[in-house]
Formats: sequence, structure tokens, C-alpha cells
Amino acid sequence: MAKFVVTPSSPAQHDAWLRGALPEVERVRPGLWSVPVPIPVNPLRYVLVYVLELPDGVAIVDAGWNTDEAYEALVAGLGVAGYAITDVKAVLVTHIHPDHYGLAGRVREASGAWIGLHPADAALIRERYDDEAVDSLVRREREMLGRCGVPRETVDELAGASMSIRHLVSAVRPDRLVEDGDRLDLPGWDLRALWTPGHSPGHLCFVSPSRGVLFSGDHVLAKITPIVAVHPQSRPNPLADYLDSLAAVRKLEVEEVLPAHEYRFRDLTGRVDYVTAHHEERLEEVERVVGTVSGGATGGITCWEVATRLTWSRAWETFQAFSRRAATNETLAHLVWLAERGRITRVPGEPDRWHPAAP
Repeated sequence: MAKFVVTPSSPAQHDAWLRGALPEVERVRPGLWSVPVPIPVNPLRYVLVYVLELPDGVAIVDAGWNTDEAYEALVAGLGVAGYAITDVKAVLVTHIHPDHYGLAGRVREASGAWIGLHPADAALIRERYDDEAVDSLVRREREMLGRCGVPRETVDELAGASMSIRHLVSAVRPDRLVEDGDRLDLPGWDLRALWTPGHSPGHLCFVSPSRGVLFSGDHVLAKITPIVAVHPQSRPNPLADYLDSLAAVRKLEVEEVLPAHEYRFRDLTGRVDYVTAHHEERLEEVERVVGTVSGGATGGITCWEVATRLTWSRAWETFQAFSRRAATNETLAHLVWLAERGRITRVPGEPDRWHPAAP
């Protein structure tokens, strides 16, 4: 598939991404700032927190990981914009992942800000971050990976691959549940919430029609595509959700996309079309692997076996545990999408096996 290259709307931010550096705090436009908050030991390197000026302070979109380094970077970035952490009135969280939600509680503790989150992600907090409940999540992950055909000696390692980063989240309850279409009560802003499930069940984007900007979270990024995976806390068909969500934001007339990672860019329509085509191509590859390996055979093929045969950005053998789990769960999302459309079939079992659709 031919590459589609977006037009960066911040040359300095784009240059910093290419150099592997942390970008500077930037004034995006009047009343709006971009603050990079570092992510520890992660190829994404930072989250772009957006600061929206209000008559009596600021609101922020996302917050970063709950580390001292991230908190200090957020405080310093607010200072460049002329504000203190105590000036934050609202934290709009695009989704529950640690690099977006992790610092929200600490910011609220320092400022009294209210935290907004979609109810579908709010419902996941206890099982994901409560010490008394997380064992249930790991057990369900282990069972699901077993049905995917992950080798027994590998299942436990993959099922617990996220446990080491749970401490990077201050697991607080949101003060407000933000639904699709809600207009946020932020003076001076005509900000509307868009529910865009896929990357997470409750992922939110925020659009300001008057300013022509879309705060896209992880839903639409400039270079990479977000993980869209079946897992114990996902909706049944997250890839279908994601593609529908892409189609929904494609209709927006905005000048600039403000993502949570990489750099700001223009041409939302072109980027959405490219990502959609990428998934269509991936679906064809998955269907081809199922047909090639199990065509005419009675045994079928497992999700794990499909994942190991797909084209990835680097060799499968170099994947660490978290990456292997993410790749397996993402492969499962594509298998589920194909099965729901009758292009392949699943035979439930231990493990589940996938077959070409009957002629």
C-alpha cells in the first residue's frame, strides 16, 4: 500500500519527533497550548497534553503517566503558558490508558479540578487498577490467551505483561461521565465530545468547530495506528467499532488534528482514508493466512499461529511479552471482524480454531 504522508502543522514538533527529542511547549493558537509530558521507557516518548485557557484558569486534555518526571514536566509546561497547576479547572481524559489517565488524580488533588471520562472506560477502573480485583482480570486474560492458542509456557508471562505499569496510574473515579455529543461546560470554548470506541471502549475525541480543531487522543495519529484489540475488557468487535468511529470523524470539517502523540497535522480526511485502507489490507492478509494454512484441513489454525505468520514492523522473534500479547489480541480483533461478516468461521475449543468460510 502506498504511503500517505500527512502535512505537519508544527514544523518544530515534527522535527523533534524525527530527532527523537522532546518537543518544546508550544502556543498552538490563541488560548491553546501544547505541553509534552514524557513517558518512561516507551517508544512513543511523550504525551501531548493540551492546555485550554479559560477566564478563570485552564482545562487540560489528558494528563500523562503518574511519575514525578511527568508531573514536573506538566507543571513546568503550564508555567510556560503562564499558569500554575492550581489553575487547572478540568481534566478531560480521552481514555483510560496510563499515559492519558495516570496523572489525572494527582492533578485533581493539587487543584480541585474535575475529571471527565466516558462511562465505558470508567466502568473498567476497578478491575484494572484495584489490587483486590486485578487478579480476576489477569485470570480472564490468561483464559482468553489460552483460547488463542498461546503456548502454555508463555501464557502466564503474556497475561501479566501489564502488571508492572499499574503503579503509574492514580486510580481515581471521574467526577463527570462524558457521553457522546456532550457539550463541555468550558467558558470560551464550544467543545463537543465524540465517542470513538475502538482503541478503548470509552475513547473520546473533542472537537471545537469554531476553532477548527480536533483533539483526537489516540484515535487518529500522524504516523502510527493505535492498537485495536480484543481483550477481556474490550467490546465484542472493537475493530468494527474503530472503523465506524473513523468514518464518524472523517465527516468533521477541521483545520488541524491535535493528537496525543507524535505531532499535530492537517488533512484529517486523507489520514482516515489511509488508516481505513490499512485495516482493509490487514483483513485481507489475515483471511489469506487462514485460507492458506487451514484450507482443506480439518484442524484449522489458531489465532496465535495466524499472528506469527503476519507481516509486522519488525521480526516476530524480537517481540517482548507485551508486544506479543498486543499482536495476538490485535490479530484476534481482525479474526472476529472477518467471522462476523462470514468470511471465515470459528470453531470454539481449547484453543479456538479458525477456518476458511464454506464455499
